[in-house]
Amino acid sequence: MKLKSLTIAIALAATSASAFAAEKTEGFYIGVFGDYYDASWKNLNMHQNLEVNESASWGAEVGYRFSDYWSARLEYADMDFNAFLKNPIPNGNRNDVDGERFGVDALYHFGGGPFYGLFGIKEVKVATDNTFLNAGVGYQHFITDGLFVNAETSVYQGLDRGYTDVNAKLGINYLFGQSSTPVVPVQPAPEPVVAPVDTDNDGVIDADDKCPNTPMVDAVDADGCTLYEDKEVTVKLLVTFPNNTADVPNKYFDDIKQVADFMKENSAVTVQLEGHASAPGDASYNQSLSEKRAKDVAAELVKDGIEESRISTVGYGEDRLKNPANTRAANAENRRVEAQLTAIEKVKVKR
Repeated sequence: MKLKSLTIAIALAATSASAFAAEKTEGFYIGVFGDYYDASWKNLNMHQNLEVNESASWGAEVGYRFSDYWSARLEYADMDFNAFLKNPIPNGNRNDVDGERFGVDALYHFGGGPFYGLFGIKEVKVATDNTFLNAGVGYQHFITDGLFVNAETSVYQGLDRGYTDVNAKLGINYLFGQSSTPVVPVQPAPEPVVAPVDTDNDGVIDADDKCPNTPMVDAVDADGCTLYEDKEVTVKLLVTFPNNTADVPNKYFDDIKQVADFMKENSAVTVQLEGHASAPGDASYNQSLSEKRAKDVAAELVKDGIEESRISTVGYGEDRLKNPANTRAANAENRRVEAQLTAIEKVKVKR
């Protein structure tokens, strides 16, 4: 039961130690202490009528602190045991018996802090010699850089006769070689302030610019990319014909190609070609001629790479005269094919 309690105490000390960590340099220490030793020894060899009980004692120790975590010590204690002599007096006789204890301990300071665990070996001399292994826990409190008090408790397990004893100890010590000069932490040099770079001068720094090297004339969004807006774009086509013919004059081939290029850039755009004729002549003939004119312009668009499915034609004959006058100029103006194409294009926004 005593060993179980000791194990629990050591575990609690270990979990608490990090909150009290304090660095200590290497050095020797000396100290004095008083302690209480709870013994219950009966029937000692050569002293079958002697029982030894608790002891109040004082002592001295010398030790060495190897690091933040480890130290070791030698101790000596002058002990004064209560003893009971059963015979030859029938009712027994109480008396004090002198003793002494000396040995060595190793101390582990949890987290380099004030709590520590200890284990060691001791020789206790009272009436006879007894060898013990001891283990325990303790606490140190530094009053100054070198001066400290400590309190600890240990369980002693006898190797010779199997006695199990308990010891409580209170001492004052001085650790040599400690400096009172405060340690000033070295502050790292501040990193140089680097001005943000905007290589393409669009108002968005390079670190945030997802579209580097945008043209200077373009407006940009928060990511540094060119801004676009939707704009309706219209292309018109007008092809006029000589009298009584549907052949497309060569001078209009460039205009037709421009329409074809527009349709290639806008793949969703279709076109309706509207053919017309002038008023002179038979109306049914003029109707047929207007349709043929529209189909001939469509054939030129196909030659320029436009799918037939995107082209429709219609003939209006002489029903939609552009100029109703009965003159040669008016008739020339009415012999025509017209088309109007409209698309929504994304156009760059300028700064």
